[in-house]
Amino acid sequence: DTENIVHFDAYGDSLGRYNIFHYHKENDEYVYRKVGYWSKDLTLNTSLIPWESQVVPTSQCSDPCRKNEIKSMQPGDVCCWICIPCQPYQYLLDEFTCADCSFGQWPLDNLTGCYNLPEEYIHWEDAWAIGPVTIACLGMLCTLFVIGLFLKNNETPVVKASGRELSYILLIGVLLCYCITFIYISKPSAVVCTLRRLGLGTSFAVCYSALLTKTNRIARIFNGVKDGAQRPRFISPASQVAICAALISCQLLVVVVWLLVEAPGVRKEVSPERRDVVTLKCNSKDSSMLMSLTYNCVLIILCTFYAFKTRKCPENFNEAKFIGFTMYTTCIIWLAFQPIFYVTASDYRVSKYARSNAWSNNTQ
Repeated sequence: DTENIVHFDAYGDSLGRYNIFHYHKENDEYVYRKVGYWSKDLTLNTSLIPWESQVVPTSQCSDPCRKNEIKSMQPGDVCCWICIPCQPYQYLLDEFTCADCSFGQWPLDNLTGCYNLPEEYIHWEDAWAIGPVTIACLGMLCTLFVIGLFLKNNETPVVKASGRELSYILLIGVLLCYCITFIYISKPSAVVCTLRRLGLGTSFAVCYSALLTKTNRIARIFNGVKDGAQRPRFISPASQVAICAALISCQLLVVVVWLLVEAPGVRKEVSPERRDVVTLKCNSKDSSMLMSLTYNCVLIILCTFYAFKTRKCPENFNEAKFIGFTMYTTCIIWLAFQPIFYVTASDYRVSKYARSNAWSNNTQ
């Protein structure tokens, strides 16, 4: 019988032997029943142990932690711990430590490290891009059609009376505004960001400078007629083009200073609330863009003022009424566009700019 075998260690000392008893209730009384023994190794007959639920209970201080959890050891006890889950953006440095992934990274499935998140930006096939691009394409076709009509009838009295030089500048400005839509949908890069800054304010400045020059000319002619004064100065086509070019140059100067002060480039933006999303965007600040558009707002206000002032001009100058309608509509669009633009997220912001830009062009 192995229970009666005596074992000695290397020093001649006998090894201990232990009987294992199970204490349980049997026939309305508690008794000890031998279920095994220990002599050099363990021998245990679990079939002799009556379990209340017929299932062997777990006999350990703590359960193993899941793959996204670490062990928080209890003081003075190496066998007991509390499992603490790591944050979604953390990986397991070891079984006791959660480590943060860098911004722009996310834990691997096995939580042994991190990988770089893909950059998100608006794509051409996105629903937010298809709408503005479609409107811009239709607008460009209509604008080119109007330019073709003007060129075909360039020497007719109607085209000459409309101020064809300023009309061509206005049509070119409208065409540029539609083209800017494609730049805003393109993937951000240093070149794209430069064109965005250059085209955003400049394309609008071309349109509103032409309209302002035209309404100012009508106002000066009309006031001169009422006062019986001589023919106003600087109302010739060359003078009008020079005035319009000077107004556009002011916007170009603002953009050049902006590019020198804040070099164009791209940045990866990660929101603390959504660390699993990396947005690729231009590095220009919202405040800088607002300052760039301030000059356009001044042009719009002045143009609206002159359009309102000349709304009752004689029949020969009735285009002032249509310019007035255009400016009133433009003011409404811009007042609605600016607050929404600065409180929306990146993809929606690009789309809203593109659509507002398209509707603004349509009114012109």
